Amino acid sequence: MVLISQVFGAANDLNSALAAGATLFACAFALSTFDRWHRRGQPQELAWTVAMILFAVGSAALWWAESTTWSMPAFRIFFLAGAVLNVAWLALGTVYLLTNPRIADRLRELLVVLSAFSVGVIWVAPTRRSIQPGEFPAARELFGVLPRVMAAIGSGIPALVIIIGALWSTWRVVRAKSPSFMTPSPRIVYSPRRLAIGNVLIAAGTLVLSASGSLGGRLGKDRAFAVTLLTGLVILFLGFLVASNSTRGQRRLSPDD
Repeated sequence: MVLISQVFGAANDLNSALAAGATLFACAFALSTFDRWHRRGQPQELAWTVAMILFAVGSAALWWAESTTWSMPAFRIFFLAGAVLNVAWLALGTVYLLTNPRIADRLRELLVVLSAFSVGVIWVAPTRRSIQPGEFPAARELFGVLPRVMAAIGSGIPALVIIIGALWSTWRVVRAKSPSFMTPSPRIVYSPRRLAIGNVLIAAGTLVLSASGSLGGRLGKDRAFAVTLLTGLVILFLGFLVASNSTRGQRRLSPDD
């Protein structure tokens, strides 16, 4: 019994360390994207900042739960930030990179409303049972239909947007054309190939983040989430650096300019 307790404690320590690393990396990522948005005014970097803040919040909830124990408030925060909202805001950055900014602006306004709605739904959603000590909670066992549908839509559709956008960008570059869906755009793409590579890395990072379910059977659910969070964020950061350094954007003028 003592040996089992020691092994379980060591596993929790490792999971906690991985979640802590993901939290710190997401915070550094958010600060980097915010700084670049503040200096350059490119809207995709603001969208990525919001996404990285959500990743940091979700990772911090996982860190807290692995360091102490899971509670319903911690799981609601983890589920909301890590399963419902973060990929959608990440996809908005891809939309800004590849489409007309006016279309992306309308999607951003819609996403703000849907995000506020999601916060309300997830925070007050009734639960079917309490969380057991030492358990990694599963949404399908705790929540009803609406929160789970919101997570499926909020993660699945944006992930497709990111992946399809990366494939489109790569195909356009191969044909020596602009990687954007529509023109004109205030961004000046001076390295289409680099932009395509950056989008592919962002798509790869998204796929890694969604691989926690397939890894759960081998590593355990909590370990899988911690590993994929940290690995996916590193790949995303590389994609952000490559993609954002392939364009120059015109700053949006305020009414006073």
